[in-house]
Amino acid sequence: MATPKVILYYAFRPLADPEAIRLWQQTLCDSLGLKGRIIISPHGINGTLGGDVDVLKRYVHGTRAYLPFRDLDVKWSGGSPLLPDGTTSDFPRLRVRVRDEVVTFGVPDELEVDEHGVVGGGTPLSPAELHALVEREDVVFLDGRNAVESELGRFKDAVRPPVSTTRELVELLDSGVYDHLKDKPVVTYCTGGIRCEVLTPLMRHRGFEQVYQLDGGIVRYGEAFGDDGLWEGSLYVFDGRDQTDFSDHTAVVGRCDRCAAPSRDVRDCDLGSCVAQFVRCDDCAAAAGRCATHG
Repeated sequence: MATPKVILYYAFRPLADPEAIRLWQQTLCDSLGLKGRIIISPHGINGTLGGDVDVLKRYVHGTRAYLPFRDLDVKWSGGSPLLPDGTTSDFPRLRVRVRDEVVTFGVPDELEVDEHGVVGGGTPLSPAELHALVEREDVVFLDGRNAVESELGRFKDAVRPPVSTTRELVELLDSGVYDHLKDKPVVTYCTGGIRCEVLTPLMRHRGFEQVYQLDGGIVRYGEAFGDDGLWEGSLYVFDGRDQTDFSDHTAVVGRCDRCAAPSRDVRDCDLGSCVAQFVRCDDCAAAAGRCATHG
């Protein structure tokens, strides 16, 4: 019997010919019948794929056979609270694209990678190491995701930038609004860790002195501590579910953008030209339209 799974993965390595990698990945995924999304840039690869577990294992084995991807960081559904029951139905098609950046911060020339990964990034912390750091120092958590993601769930008392894109986060760093954090221990976190791989060297370039990153992101932290640690609320996910929980006692920390009632329901704007998302309860969604901007 087929066992559907979803994998998330990334690797930062210099790629001299991203288009050749794209063609190889497209052919490999097509031959295996996999669906999902893969982004390739001169800095590396990032993907989310769904399919039968045995087929995904063949994909991972084949991709890791390419020397730059031998240490591919792969997270599997089924033991991961991020994707407890991932299926191919969450991914209607396969998209394999080449872009200037694996994660679009808008500063491709700032990121440096070598055969070991990102150069000059933050100090990685396992979930246990994070707890140890919090016990001995006055740590500032910085959410590396967008405002909708952080509304659903976050680390307690985290700094939550009011942004909709990673480009806007760089603009905030450049504006000086977070300069008061430059001499404090700052722990960045994001869903699976990839955004923090890029964010932390950008922060160091801008004078932040003590920069850490949660290794494996919220996903690995949730696997270790669930809702019984420092995390509060639900986790935004990039498939048809929009959000998922770590346990049967997850707190609802999100608030409806209209009435401020507790909610973890993510809505998409109905207007074809608008890509806005927002947290809105059922009653307000039915009564007030589908977009925070357009009503």
